[in-house]
Amino acid sequence: MRREATLLVYFLLFDHVVFSLAYTKKGVNGSIYDDCNMIIWRIGAIINPTTRVGKEQKIGMEMAVDDFNAQNSECSQLVFNFANYSHGPAASLATFLANKKQAHAILGPLTHQEAALFSDFDDEAYKGIPIISLHPASTYSTVLLTESPSLIQMSNDVESKMQCFAALIGHFKWRKVIALYEISNDFSNMDSGLITHLSDSLKVVDSSVEYHLAFPPLFSLSDSKSFIQKELVKLKTKNVKVFVVLQCSLDFGLVLFEMANEMGMMGENYVWIISNNMASLLDSVEPSVLLNMQGVIGFKANVNEKTESFREFNAKFRKKYRSQYPEEEGYPSPSSYALKAYDATWATAKAMQKLSGSNSSELLKSILLSDFEGLSGKVSFKNGMLYQKPTFRIINVIGKSYREVSFWSPEFGFSEVLGEHNGVKLKIGNGLGGALSIVWPGGMQTVPKGWTIGGLEKPLRIGVPARGAFTQFVKVKFNQERNETLIGGFSVHVFQAVVRELPYYLPYDLVPFYGTYDEMVVGVSNKNLDAAVGDTDILAERYEYAEFSQPYIDSGLVMIVTERLRLNKLHFIVIKAFKLKLWILLAVMSMSTGVVIWLNEYVNDNPDFSGESIKSNLSRLVLTTWLCVVVVVTACFTAILSSIMTVPRLEPSVLNVDYLLRTNAPVGCNGNSFIVKYLVNLQFKPENIKKISSISDYPKAFEKGEISAAFIVAPHAKVFLAKYCRGYTKSGPVFKLGGFGFVFPKGSPLAVDISEAVLKLSQSGEINQLEEQMLISTNCSSSSAEEQVSGLGQELFSGPLLISGVICGIVFLISIARIVRKHWLYLSSIIANSANIVLRWTSLVKNCNTVIDQRPNIQQNGEITEVF
Repeated sequence: MRREATLLVYFLLFDHVVFSLAYTKKGVNGSIYDDCNMIIWRIGAIINPTTRVGKEQKIGMEMAVDDFNAQNSECSQLVFNFANYSHGPAASLATFLANKKQAHAILGPLTHQEAALFSDFDDEAYKGIPIISLHPASTYSTVLLTESPSLIQMSNDVESKMQCFAALIGHFKWRKVIALYEISNDFSNMDSGLITHLSDSLKVVDSSVEYHLAFPPLFSLSDSKSFIQKELVKLKTKNVKVFVVLQCSLDFGLVLFEMANEMGMMGENYVWIISNNMASLLDSVEPSVLLNMQGVIGFKANVNEKTESFREFNAKFRKKYRSQYPEEEGYPSPSSYALKAYDATWATAKAMQKLSGSNSSELLKSILLSDFEGLSGKVSFKNGMLYQKPTFRIINVIGKSYREVSFWSPEFGFSEVLGEHNGVKLKIGNGLGGALSIVWPGGMQTVPKGWTIGGLEKPLRIGVPARGAFTQFVKVKFNQERNETLIGGFSVHVFQAVVRELPYYLPYDLVPFYGTYDEMVVGVSNKNLDAAVGDTDILAERYEYAEFSQPYIDSGLVMIVTERLRLNKLHFIVIKAFKLKLWILLAVMSMSTGVVIWLNEYVNDNPDFSGESIKSNLSRLVLTTWLCVVVVVTACFTAILSSIMTVPRLEPSVLNVDYLLRTNAPVGCNGNSFIVKYLVNLQFKPENIKKISSISDYPKAFEKGEISAAFIVAPHAKVFLAKYCRGYTKSGPVFKLGGFGFVFPKGSPLAVDISEAVLKLSQSGEINQLEEQMLISTNCSSSSAEEQVSGLGQELFSGPLLISGVICGIVFLISIARIVRKHWLYLSSIIANSANIVLRWTSLVKNCNTVIDQRPNIQQNGEITEVF
């Protein structure tokens, strides 16, 4: 009922509306009548002649009608009628043109809803009249166009525009943006879809829309400057400084930037990006107006301005525009709006020319089959939308004009002016080559970071835990003489080094926080703190409130217990005095010494050697040397064995967590940390968990028997065992945690930059150096008594053993020489006899071979008989 009532109101209102109608008709003879069967086609246009876009579209359509009529015979003429868009709703105007002016096709900035409403207005006689929409921001989908089958979308799909926005934002690595747009039509709610398209495109480049704001149409505001200023005041307080103007009229954009410039929002760190619907019209504005837009970047539809057809159109357009609007100053160059209006009219006229009668459905099909190269590019349609791969020119406003810094297309991305695509020369895949020459707001040539948190007048408030149990990480001390709070420690030094790695200056103040670590994270979440620095573990439940940087040190929960004497006794402890290689070497040397002495006494014919009476001086030398070695080895053996037997062998007093749970043993931990909740989750009773406030309180609690074990995160445990390296050790499993990280609010771009800087410091080894210097890393507590008193190796006795071995070897060689000399005659006779035997055997073999070679062969009856 509401819809029918709305339709009725439109009809009643429309009867009292006065329309401005213009009639343009050109025939060869100045008349539409001739002797032939004249076919007259009528195009209705809905235009707002009070705006620059409307003026350009009107002239573009008129030029298309003039050119078409000039090229065709008198028997087929095109009539152009337009209705003033400012005098009524577009759907009502379309109905008027169809019914009163008998338009065969309608062009104008109609949205999907308005086209659907027009279909409801229309009677059966005019069903299916083609509606060519010139709406600049197309958010139509295939489903919506199916609901309005007579609607043809002439502008580019909004998806390519949002992708161009995302490409710019992703190239400069801006993580958050604020989106603004002017509602193009009070009747339409399609503009809200722009945010959805932009958000989807930004996800691809790891960015997102932080906040978006829709402005009502400029003509609907009684005091536009005051209204826009109030909205900008809200935006100025936000940390994100990248503003994306998705769509707006030229008049709205000029007021927007005038107010932004007055409020200081066109200075350093600010980024403004405009879309093609405003950028395409910058040629038509006063040069002085552009002074409010210094540093703005944007994109405009690419037009091949080097073709002959464009040059002719450009000249005619300027002449016609000056003649119709002589009051306007500036440079009347045609924008993409004029080109699209011309191409849309030309496509409609060419489709009409192919038909013999004024059938609306046939005309719609004929328009959809259009396929020609227009002034705005390729004109063809797919699923009711313009099927065109757009190329955008990236512009940068500088001074009283702008310059082109690059090109962008969905197919090739950013390109330079060297190759060719859609009529423009490009160099594919060379990135945003002109980015280095972009002048940003405030005259800056370095890329703005696109957000601010604090400043020199308001630095970041970064909280640090003031009641941590391990002051080696964060130490807060008040200096009464200087009346200031001194903050230091390993975590603070790491953060200072990380900030130095940032590509920009980051002012901040360290603020002591006297609550728990969880409370400090919540403080960052509710904006009481801008960030938090300290030995804060990265936990899943904390991620609900804030974001964390990349961990700057690994972490895990470990159990620290006291050491006790090992109860079991070691068998064959004597063997552990020497290492295996030394035992083997001593055995080999002992046997070698005995063999050499025996051989030497044998050579000297000592009959008493069996009774162990040594007569040879060489034997005595070998034996004396070996005995010296034995004395040294024996002394060392006695000493090391005494150490092994007297030093206690230790082991952890508690081996695992299960024992603590079974025995209901009390345990200790840092009372300000998450460990209390963690232990409760491990089934420890809350009354058995003792909260300890400092590192020195742990040994006291162990000595008094107040705790049987202490649960400490791994970095803290390393510091504890370095300070108390006797009597305490780690035991049981290590419960893995996320590591220590810095805390930031949800969605903070600073978290990404800090994480990148942490990775750089980790890879360079600077964090490891700070850890060794400030946390006093040591392994003294991790080695047992047995490992500290290990067996001796052969290296300690290499000198004496070498001397003994050399002497033993020399005596061995002397003994062998004496044996050879003593038995030389006997050996000589044996060698001579052996030689004679060999000679005789050789002669005998030779004679036998000669006899065999001289044997006769006798062949009888085919058989061979050998005679021996």
